Amino acid sequence: MALYQEQGLKFYNSMSGEKEIFTPINEGNVGMYVCGPTVYSNVHLGNCRTFISFDLVFRYLKHLGYKVRYVRNITDAGHLENEADSTGEDRIAKKARLEQIEPMEVVQKYTVDFHNILQKFNNLPPSIEPTATGHIVEQIEIIKTILEKGYAYEANGSVYFDVIKFNEDHQYGKLSGRAIEDMIANTRELAAQSDKRSPQDFALWKKAEPQHIMRWPSPWSDGFPGWHLECTVMSTKYLGEEFDIHGGGMDLKFPHHECEIAQGEAASGKSPVNYWLHANMLTLNGKKMAKSTGNFILPEQIFSGKNDVLKKAFSPNVVRFFILQAHYRSILDFSSDALMGSEKGFNRLMDAYNSLDEIQTSNKTDFDLSSWKQSCYDAMNDDFNSPIVIAKLFDVVKVINNIKEGSVSITSEDREELKGTMKAFMFDILGLSEMNSEAETDGDKLSGTIELLIQLRAEARANKNFALSDQIRDQLMEMGIQLKDGKEGTTFSLN
Repeated sequence: MALYQEQGLKFYNSMSGEKEIFTPINEGNVGMYVCGPTVYSNVHLGNCRTFISFDLVFRYLKHLGYKVRYVRNITDAGHLENEADSTGEDRIAKKARLEQIEPMEVVQKYTVDFHNILQKFNNLPPSIEPTATGHIVEQIEIIKTILEKGYAYEANGSVYFDVIKFNEDHQYGKLSGRAIEDMIANTRELAAQSDKRSPQDFALWKKAEPQHIMRWPSPWSDGFPGWHLECTVMSTKYLGEEFDIHGGGMDLKFPHHECEIAQGEAASGKSPVNYWLHANMLTLNGKKMAKSTGNFILPEQIFSGKNDVLKKAFSPNVVRFFILQAHYRSILDFSSDALMGSEKGFNRLMDAYNSLDEIQTSNKTDFDLSSWKQSCYDAMNDDFNSPIVIAKLFDVVKVINNIKEGSVSITSEDREELKGTMKAFMFDILGLSEMNSEAETDGDKLSGTIELLIQLRAEARANKNFALSDQIRDQLMEMGIQLKDGKEGTTFSLN
C-alpha cells in the first residue's frame, strides 16, 4: 500500500487561505506546475529558495508513492521590464543588445547557469521543462479562443484581455483577495496613447516595435505574447485544463497568477488549479532579494566566499539546509551568522548519522522509535513543515549521543530502521547530499589553501617578484587548478 494512503497530507491553499487535505484529481497521480525563471541573468539565492521549496514538495509527494508530473517552465521571451503597463524593453533582448550577442545566446547562457546552480543544490529536475518560445503556436491559438469567447479585444495589432468583461461572468482577483472596484478606484487615468480600454487589462499579444528583436507572425501583427500567457498554455497542455497544484513565489500571486486564472477560465470555463502554493521571500539587509534593486547575492558568491556579506565560503549543502530550517511560507533573512549556525547544525547532524554503524547495539531499545518516526511524517504532512522535521532529527541526534555514552540502548534491528528513516528524511525528502561532513570540511580547507596561495602570489607581484608569481600560477595549473585574473581580483577553478 502506498504511503499516501496512510498519511493525511494537508497544505495551505492560497486560494482559500486555509490548510486543506490534499485530494488529487486522479488517485495516485499529481500534476504540479511551478513558474520557472526568466533567463536574462544569473539566478540569485532568492530565486533558488523558491525552487528548493518546491523541490521539497516534489520529493515528498514522490516519497509518499504518488506518480508526479512536475512541469516548470523557462521564460525565454516576451517578459517586458514593466509588465504592469506593457511597456519597456524585453529583458532578454536588452541583455543581448548590451552584450552584443543574439537573444538565444543570452537564453542559453543563463539557462545553463540555472541548471548548474540547482544541480549543486541537489534539486531534482522537473518531469517537463517547456519554454515560452517553444509554444508560440499554442499561445496564438488560446488567444483566438479567448477572443471568440468575448473576453479579449484587438487594438492596433495588439490583443488585450478584457478584465471588466471577464469580471461580469467570473471573479477577477479571487486569489489575491482584490476587488475589481478597488483596483479601478486606485488606478491612475489611462494615458491618451494607450490602446487598453481599462488600466486593469493586460496584454495577450503585443505588436512589436521596429527595434524589438524577438518577434513572431500572428493574425494580428508581428509581435510577441504577453508574459502571463505562457504559463496558462504550458500548464494546461501538459497537465490538463484542471490540475492539482500550482506553485511559485509569493510575488507572483498578483498579477501573474491572477491573470493565469482569468485566462484559463476564459478559455475553458473551468478553474484551472485546485491548490495554489506560494513560497515566501528571502531577505538581505532586511529587504527582499531582487535583481531590479540590486539587493541580491548569487549562489556562486556564497560557495566561493567572494562577497561583501559573508565571512567565509559555504557549501551548497549548508545553504540548502539553512533554507529548509525555515518554513517555505515564512520570510527568511540571509546573514553570515545564520549560515554559520546552519553549518554547525548540519555537521552535527551528519556526524550523528555517519556514526550509526559504529554504535553498540543491545537486546532492547529504550526510546520510542515508532513515535519519533511518525512525528517526522506528521510534520511533513502539515504543510511540508521542514523546520519541525529538522528539529525532530536533532532530537534523535541526542538519542544517538546517549547511545554512544551508554545511557540509552538500541537493538540492531531498530538501529537499521533508525538509519533508514534518517536517510529517507535527510536525503530523499529534504534533499541534502549524502556526503559526510569531513568531505565538506576538506573542501573548505582546499579553498582556504588556494586563497592563501593567491594572496602570496598577489604579494609577489606587488613586490615585482614575477618569477615566484608565475611559479605559483604554473604549479597550481599542473595540479588542475586554474587561476583567472580579472578586474575584481583573482579567482580559481578546478579543471
